Amino acid sequence: MEIDFAPITRCSKEHQKIYQDWFSFADSDGDGRLTGGDATKFFSMSSLSREDLKLVWAIADTKRQGFLGLKEFVTAMQLISLAQAGRTLTSDILNAEVDFENLHPPAMEGLDVCLDKMKRKLAKQNGAPKVQSSASANWFSSKSSKKVSSNSVTSIIDGLKKLYEKKVKPLEVTYRFNDFVSPLLTNSDFDAKPMVMLLGQYSTGKTTFIKHLLQSSYPGSHIGPEPTTDRFVVVMNGPDERSVPGNTVAVQADMPFNGLTTFGTAFLSKFECSQMPHPLLEHITFVDTPGVLSGEKQRTQRSYDFTGVTSWFAAKCDLILLLFDPHKLDISDEFKRVIGSLRGHDDKIRVVLNKADQVDTRQLMRVYGALMWSLGKVLNTPEVMRVYIGSFNDKPINEATAGPVGKALFEREQDDLLSDLKDIPKKACARRINEFVKRARAAKIHAYIIGHLKKEMPAMMGKAKTQQKLIDNLADEFAKIQKEHHLPPGDFPNVEEFREILSSYNIDKFEKLKPKMIQSVDDMLGYDVPNLLKNFSNPYD
Repeated sequence: MEIDFAPITRCSKEHQKIYQDWFSFADSDGDGRLTGGDATKFFSMSSLSREDLKLVWAIADTKRQGFLGLKEFVTAMQLISLAQAGRTLTSDILNAEVDFENLHPPAMEGLDVCLDKMKRKLAKQNGAPKVQSSASANWFSSKSSKKVSSNSVTSIIDGLKKLYEKKVKPLEVTYRFNDFVSPLLTNSDFDAKPMVMLLGQYSTGKTTFIKHLLQSSYPGSHIGPEPTTDRFVVVMNGPDERSVPGNTVAVQADMPFNGLTTFGTAFLSKFECSQMPHPLLEHITFVDTPGVLSGEKQRTQRSYDFTGVTSWFAAKCDLILLLFDPHKLDISDEFKRVIGSLRGHDDKIRVVLNKADQVDTRQLMRVYGALMWSLGKVLNTPEVMRVYIGSFNDKPINEATAGPVGKALFEREQDDLLSDLKDIPKKACARRINEFVKRARAAKIHAYIIGHLKKEMPAMMGKAKTQQKLIDNLADEFAKIQKEHHLPPGDFPNVEEFREILSSYNIDKFEKLKPKMIQSVDDMLGYDVPNLLKNFSNPYD
C-alpha cells in the first residue's frame, strides 16, 4: 500500500513555460514566494467567485505556510482551470482522474496585456526582450533560488525565525536555557521537513515499516529477527543513495542535527543519515532507532544516553510511533524510561500493534487487552490511547490466522494510520508554531527559576551552604515560583533532572531576573504570533 505524496505538477513543457512567466509576473517581490496579497490580485483575473478562490488557496497551500511556491502556484492554476470548466472543487480533487498534462491554462482576463507591458519594460531596461523568472531556474523546486530578504517576512516560518532571534533567543542565552533544556535553534531547525520516529523493542518491525512505506530498502538497512539496527538512522531525501556518518551530519549547517553534538562522540558513532531520492522523502523524514533492550543489557552495552537521545528526537519529531508485536508485549524498565522521556509530547504518540496477522482473532483480543493494560500502567493517563492494529510489511495478510474479519479490520486500520501519515505535511506548519510556543513558555519559566535562585543567594557569606540548601529543596522552590508568578505546574521541568544539571553550576554566577525580557516574550505570545497567523492565513477568509 503505497502513499502518493507527489503534488500535481504534471503538465506539458509548453504549459510549464506559460506558468513560469505567470509566476514571475505575479511574484512582485521576486523571492519565489507568492503571498496572499499578490495571489488575490492575480487570481481575481480568473473571474471566479471568492468562495471558489478560497478553496483554490486552501487546496494549493497544502503545508499551510501562508505562501505558494512555483509548484503550489501551478496546482492553483490547474484548480482554477477545472473550476472554470465547471468542476466542483473538493479537498480530494488532486487525486481525481484528471488529465492534468493536457489541461489547458485557465483564462485570466487582462493578463496578456499586463505581460506585454512587463516584457516591453524589461526590454527597455535590459536591452533584451527575454524574461527569466528567478524561480524558474529550478523548475518546481521547493526552495527559491533567490534568498528571502532578512528584512521581509514572507511566510509563517520566516516570521517564527525572526521572532526567535529577536525575542526568545536573548532570553535563552541570558539564562542558559540551552545548557539545561535544549540547544539553541538554528535556521535549519525551522526549515527541516517533518520527522516521524519509530520506537520499539527489537524485531517489532520498525525498519520493515519504513521499507513498506518507501516500497524499497534504504541504504544501510538490515532486517532480521535479532537486534539488527544498532544505531539511530535518519532516512531522508537526497540526490543519490548514500550513508553519511553521524559526525559529518551533526556539523552540517543545512541539517537540523547540530544539537546532537551534546551527546558526544560515543553517540555520533552510532548515528548516521541514509539518503535516497524518493517522492515520499521529499515531504517526510524518518528516524529509525535501535531496538529497546530489556534488563541491564541497555545500560551496560550502550555508551551513550539512549533515553536522552530519544527525548531530543521526540521534541523535533511530528509523529512518534511506538511499535509492538503480539509476542513482545512486555514493557521493560528501560522501555518504560524511554516512554517516560516522551513526556510533554503525548499528542504526537501513536501505538502500532504490528504483525497482528500472526495470531488468530481470539488470541488477538487477549493480546490487545494485555497491551492496553501495560500501556495504562506506563503512560499514567486516564484517556485510552488509540492503537493501530495491522501487519505493516510487503507480504499479503495471513488469512489462515487472521480470517476474513481480521483481514478487513487490518486493512481499515492500515488505511487509518496511512491517512495519519498523509496529514503530517499539511500539519507541519501548525506543529512548528505549537513547538515554538511550547519552547517560548519553557524558556520563560526557566528564566523565572534561574532568577528566583539567584535572588535567594546571599550577598556575602554562606553562599555554598545556601546553594546546597536550594538544590536539596528544589521542589519547594518550584512551588514558591509557581505561586508567586501564577504559573501552571505542568510547565515546570522535572525536578530530579533539573537538580542534577544545577549541581554543576555556581548559582551566584547566574543573571538576575529581567522583567523586560519576560514581558517581551509575553507580548510575542499575546500579539506577535497571533498577528503572524492572521497575516498568513487564507487571504479569502
